[in-house]
Amino acid sequence: MQNDGRGGHRPKSNRRLVFDMGRRVLVTGSEGFTGRYVCQALVKAGWEVWGSGVAKDGSSSPYIRLNVLEPDSIKNALSKAQPHVVIHLAAISFAAETDPSRYYNVNLLGTRNLLSGLSCMDRTPEQVILASSANVYGNSDQIKLAETCSAKPENDYAISKLGMELLSNVFKNRLNISITRPFNYTGVGQNDRFLIPKIVSHVKRRAPFIELGNVEVERDFSDVRDIARYYVALAESNKAAGLINFCSGRSVSLKSILQIAAERSGHVMRVSVTPRLKREQEVFRLLGDRGKLDKIASERIDFDIDSTIEWMLAAP
Repeated sequence: MQNDGRGGHRPKSNRRLVFDMGRRVLVTGSEGFTGRYVCQALVKAGWEVWGSGVAKDGSSSPYIRLNVLEPDSIKNALSKAQPHVVIHLAAISFAAETDPSRYYNVNLLGTRNLLSGLSCMDRTPEQVILASSANVYGNSDQIKLAETCSAKPENDYAISKLGMELLSNVFKNRLNISITRPFNYTGVGQNDRFLIPKIVSHVKRRAPFIELGNVEVERDFSDVRDIARYYVALAESNKAAGLINFCSGRSVSLKSILQIAAERSGHVMRVSVTPRLKREQEVFRLLGDRGKLDKIASERIDFDIDSTIEWMLAAP
């Protein structure tokens, strides 16, 4: 790698990387739960944000259609946006998807299509940020999971994300690639298929009971607003970070989540443990090591899980 004169590096390539003074970022999956918050945080930080997704129109301005399964749409989007940084969030992210092939088509092959398109640009981006997942760690005997821990994916979703990480090596001499491994996070607007939004939804409508799978699991939960801030910090770090955890560094049990929701709302539900909601290959405990993240994030954590749940309960 060669020094770019600003503290960062550029890949070994015959192309000259020449950028104007503006900061332009392309966010794939900008209309998704994470994408909306990341775009808002980038705009607030002064970036020119180009949103993109499979829909014809989006809430971002400017917005451009980009389908990672259609190389022509990728080429067209990149030609128009000419991004300095790309944050790739578009993915099948629900870990209990009924059709496993969707993980591999979108998360693996779709990402390859995007990286191929980026590597062929006359002016390649300064940095490409790929969103992977802490699910790649699987069940581990480590108390805290650092980026150096072995990957032991337990399901198709995690395998597709680890595959995405590995295929990025094909482009490492042409693109500066950072790969985030976000642990669980939540917030207003997340689909009710996910755990905490499901609990909050039940509490808000005063449901007498809730059906859940394994209530013994522990997760490292973050607020989506913190996660968005981490993406901005990484984009502004001006250099590729390799693998980096996005996490709080604290684990909380599902039972604790239920207790917090009950205390904040004054409503206690009966919990029905339902076998059909249990995953065949459950990851029982995920706790992230923030050591690498703390070197780029100016503030540790703005929102703890109590305040996040309170925010979600108060939302219309």
